[in-house]
Amino acid sequence: MTTNSYEIDQKDKTDRTDPKTILVAVTDIFFYTKVRDALMAKGYKIERARTQQDIAEKASSTTLSAFIVDMNDERLNAFQALETLKADASMKTIPILAFANHEEVDTFHRAKALGVTKIVSRNEFSSRLKDLVEEVAGTHV
Repeated sequence: MTTNSYEIDQKDKTDRTDPKTILVAVTDIFFYTKVRDALMAKGYKIERARTQQDIAEKASSTTLSAFIVDMNDERLNAFQALETLKADASMKTIPILAFANHEEVDTFHRAKALGVTKIVSRNEFSSRLKDLVEEVAGTHV
C-alpha cells in the first residue's frame, strides 16, 4: 500500500496547530522578556503592544487567546486600552488578565468594571503567570 504526497500534505496540515496568541501590553522590556519567555515555553505566540495604536491594531488583526495588561504602566494608559477593546464588538470577548500594585484598590475595582476577566497583584502575576494565563485563556470560546 502506498501513500501519495497529497495524503501526506493533508495529514501534515491537520496535525499542525497555530500557537495560541497573547497580546501583552507592557512597556518595561525586562518584565516583557520574562513574560514572553515563560509563555513561549508553554507554546504561546506573543505579540507586544507598546502604544494605544499597537493595542488597537494588533487586537483587531489577530485572533487572540488573551490580552495581558500592566495597569500601572505610566507610558501606556491601561484604562483607555480596556475601553478600546470593550468598545469593539469583535474584541470585547477577548479574555483580559491585568495586574497592578496590590495597594491600588481603586484600580482593581475600575478594571473589573471595565470588563477585565481577572486582575491580580504584580507579585501574584509574577509568581503564577503560567497558571493565570491558562485560567484566563481557558475562558475564551
